[in-house]
Amino acid sequence: MKPNGRKRRAPAPWFALAAGAALAPAIFLPAAPMARAAYRFADFSGRPPIHVLRFAGSAPAGLSPAQIKKFYHLPRTGGRGTIAIIGAYDAPHIERDLAVFDNAFHLPPCTAGNKCFEEHKMSPRLRADAGWSLEASLDVEWAHAIAPRAKILFIEAATQSGPNLLAAIDYAVSRKDVVAVSMSWGGAEFPGEASLDSHFKARPGLAFFAASGDSGAGVQWPAASPLVVAVGGTSFSLAKNGKLLSESAWQGSGGGASAYEAEPGYQRSFGIPRAGGRRAVPDVSYDADPRSGYAVFRSAADPKRGWYVVGGTSAGAPQWAAIHALGHSVFLPKLYADKASRAGRRFFKDIVRGANGTCGYYCDARARYDYVTGLGSPHTDRF
Repeated sequence: MKPNGRKRRAPAPWFALAAGAALAPAIFLPAAPMARAAYRFADFSGRPPIHVLRFAGSAPAGLSPAQIKKFYHLPRTGGRGTIAIIGAYDAPHIERDLAVFDNAFHLPPCTAGNKCFEEHKMSPRLRADAGWSLEASLDVEWAHAIAPRAKILFIEAATQSGPNLLAAIDYAVSRKDVVAVSMSWGGAEFPGEASLDSHFKARPGLAFFAASGDSGAGVQWPAASPLVVAVGGTSFSLAKNGKLLSESAWQGSGGGASAYEAEPGYQRSFGIPRAGGRRAVPDVSYDADPRSGYAVFRSAADPKRGWYVVGGTSAGAPQWAAIHALGHSVFLPKLYADKASRAGRRFFKDIVRGANGTCGYYCDARARYDYVTGLGSPHTDRF
């Protein structure tokens, strides 16, 4: 087995329906993979790794903000600066969706009127897209839920192409008020991706977050960048009364060793086994299993208007970005130093059970660091 730990298989649809769900939204399957030698950034197409468990109708279902804050020891309120969320296409009802969500969970309003919410379109003419608009609702609603006092900047790229997504990221970086950039999308790695790392260079206080993917073992970009916090997935086991019983690795969590990015100094110093000099993914994790999914409201009628229960590693990226907005301390070197310290258990819950494939070492959760859940899930907002 090569050090990236990947057992090749067809990737899952990017807008996927969990097993047993009642609703059948449109499924968009990626094109057959190109020969690796021919695949370049010009061919890159981002896909949000989001999974719908079910359509819940007119009432919220799934995890609430109060539950997730209790499980991860996060404060009831707080946050400062602006969280930039990078999406694609038009989400025409996003501010309305956020208002319904905030009202349902008694969160402070976040609107354009009170200057908490801002929508920036990278093109004057954007078409709508059902999958991306649901992702937008998930990202915006839950980033605000975790850091209610932070501002939200939702940036809509013209399309899901690599160049258009990078243009949206560059706009976010140009904004001095932005403290966190969330990228709940990804695609296959490609030669030359390391040359794009300059787009993720953080100025003081700015951090980048990306979903590691939902197709199991394997690495995707931009999570592969050593300047981006790659967020993997876990699964909650809950009692009937909603109490958290345990947390394990989610089988869909993306991870492995990058094919093109070298091992960064903070990982080399930490001592990640079997990295082979390559960037290890993910760095951290968060609940992603749609079976322990999140309550999300969307007002678009395609496929249905109302509440959904959704999961995917795309849920973790905006929430980790919000955690950074709470404490302004989620930086890659610091995360690894915190885990390596004697107080490591104060910062992370070590995920030691579960797997994301059958590739052996690179697919199994284990103590300290693994290629499925990284350093673990958060125990605090203070790193």
